[in-house]
Amino acid sequence: MTTGGTSALGGLKVLDFTQMMTGPFATMMLGDSGADVLKVEQPDGDPFRRSGETTLGGDGAFFLGVNRNKRSIVLDLKSEDGRAAARALAAEADVLVENFRPGLIERSGLGYEALREINPRLVYCSISGFGRNGPDQNRPALDMVIQAVSGVMQVTGTEESGPLKTGFPFSDLVTALIATIGILVALQARERTGKGQRVDLSMLDASIFSQVPRDVYFDLTGITPTRMGNQHWDIVPNNTYATSDGRQIMIITINDKFWQILCDATGKSEWKTDPRFATKAARLSNRALVDESLAAVFASRDLAHWEAALSSAGAIYGAVRTWPEVFSDPHVVQNLLRTLHHPKGGTFKVINNPLQFSDTPTHIHLAPPMLGEHDEALARAGGAAWPAFAQPEAGEERPTP
Repeated sequence: MTTGGTSALGGLKVLDFTQMMTGPFATMMLGDSGADVLKVEQPDGDPFRRSGETTLGGDGAFFLGVNRNKRSIVLDLKSEDGRAAARALAAEADVLVENFRPGLIERSGLGYEALREINPRLVYCSISGFGRNGPDQNRPALDMVIQAVSGVMQVTGTEESGPLKTGFPFSDLVTALIATIGILVALQARERTGKGQRVDLSMLDASIFSQVPRDVYFDLTGITPTRMGNQHWDIVPNNTYATSDGRQIMIITINDKFWQILCDATGKSEWKTDPRFATKAARLSNRALVDESLAAVFASRDLAHWEAALSSAGAIYGAVRTWPEVFSDPHVVQNLLRTLHHPKGGTFKVINNPLQFSDTPTHIHLAPPMLGEHDEALARAGGAAWPAFAQPEAGEERPTP
């Protein structure tokens, strides 16, 4: 596999100064579509290399999950030689992505204003926690802090549980996805104008933006949405119910049609005309009774029975699957899981890019790099030019489909 040819972003040079989760996930997305991503690390490496107790070949599992399709070089940005090499690389780059605390990269002489003078076509993406301006600009920001400050945590959980974080790093990932969109938009604008620009995004702003359309509801009512767990403020039923074998199943009926389908599938056809349940308004007024009645029905049979009955009826439902079930699903195994080889030994699976392109498919052509693995390529380029990308020879590719 190559970074050019049918790859949508083949030949695009991305200088990646990011670390931890948000920035690396964004640059990984670009690398999946063929961009040549050069990950610039400090001498002690991306902190994610040492994060967590699970490692492979000395690299943390979290690092391995978001750094494929990149090459790693080490530059000490505290030294003049390191900064000079970074400026030389930026002069040739199409995209630069950084998530340093605001002001730090400017003090290194690698800020947007400085680099646009030597490369006016550069698309320069800055990702911060709280924004580059304002009283909180220098506050350290991690995913759960941003979930708390943005209001995401306030509407997650139940009234009994109180505010909860999501079960995955929501703020990290939604920021990365929006940043990737911003970079691609800026590249498209460059096609028309010939000029690069700065793309500026904070985790806080991205997380608040992600709460649409509840913003309009809050503006019109002044009411903070209630923490309702698996329930929905305007749909009943919209909840999980336990089956006789201790599993959980998610049930949603978005209108009266699907309520009637659910009634037939559960053997409760009489509920279709029961005045307590027959209409959306009635179900909303009798939320507790609907949940109680459905809980009793679903508790009478096991998950296998209900999956068959609901599927054949065309109901809207979903079993709450365990992770072993998700990652052994034939569709997931065939389409989403790829096995990579670590250069120090051992293999690990990653989730493949879910985008399906008819003409420019994504590829995993490089496993996550070791720290400074491609310093030699930089040295061959004289340390002051973009290192040539050496395609793997036959039998040397690390990924195993």
